Amino acid sequence: MTKTYLQAINEGLRQILTTIPESYILGEDVGTYGGGFGATKGLVADFPDRVLDTPISEAAITGVATGSALLGKRPILEIQFSDFLTVAIDQLVNEAAKIHFLSMGEQSVPMVIRAASGSGTGASSQHSQSFENWFAHVPGLIVVMPSNAYDAKGILVAAVKNNNPVLIFEPKSLYKTAMPVPSELYEVPIGQAKVVQSGSDITIIALGRMVEVAKTVASQTDISIEIVDPITISPLDIETLAASAKKTGKVLILTEAVKRSGISGEILAQLVEGGFSGQIKRLGGYFMPISAAKSVELAQVPTVDEILTTIGTMMEEV
Repeated sequence: MTKTYLQAINEGLRQILTTIPESYILGEDVGTYGGGFGATKGLVADFPDRVLDTPISEAAITGVATGSALLGKRPILEIQFSDFLTVAIDQLVNEAAKIHFLSMGEQSVPMVIRAASGSGTGASSQHSQSFENWFAHVPGLIVVMPSNAYDAKGILVAAVKNNNPVLIFEPKSLYKTAMPVPSELYEVPIGQAKVVQSGSDITIIALGRMVEVAKTVASQTDISIEIVDPITISPLDIETLAASAKKTGKVLILTEAVKRSGISGEILAQLVEGGFSGQIKRLGGYFMPISAAKSVELAQVPTVDEILTTIGTMMEEV
């Protein structure tokens, strides 16, 4: 059945609450309002004691989630905009991510944080940032970014069952995109990349909403493009990425997040350190705040024309 990205998440949350009694949802406006973007719509009516509205304090919410996870619950915390993770960073980075290590493996923090991420909706500089780069740098955190409705539901289910803190960055510009999504409960493996489209001339490694951009690029050229979606940013499935790179001999890495100090540089480094000697380039967001002006915002991340030009240049080079 065809479902939007948000509908898939909503269905996944309902099935998780039904089948995993330790799970519960907390966050700002997740109850009657149905969540900042509607992901929790209707859930509080059926689970009034397990869908909890909270005060406007991301630090407090994350602290409550961390503590309850230590006591055996499996909280699913919604952060309305990933930008607001900056308010929760102490609890998340200095506590949740460290407890398993500091307890010598005796304690776990099985919690999930969902965060609406990225640009493309005209939400301006404080509501459009892409912070997956930050959190992929933190040992103890699992960081994922589903690029479609099917993966969004499956990754969510896998994340709730995982015994580590999992941070899910959901590209909010994809919330209304739709595709066939099974109605039953299923999992998408954490830590496993996916070849979205096979090709022979060049590999595009695309993260988040850049996967859809890469598909558009592929439809507008005769160049045979292989598209690979890492899905999980940390831990990174470098083996799948490297296999595709070896197959085509050319790699372009696409991210919406700013290119400087980003995950694209890490992927590039790991490929080169692993022995890849072919052509490799990367495109990412400009090193500047996201503009509220739509025309400017769209030009601040890799565009179809920019990608086509870059690929054309790479194909001309020996």
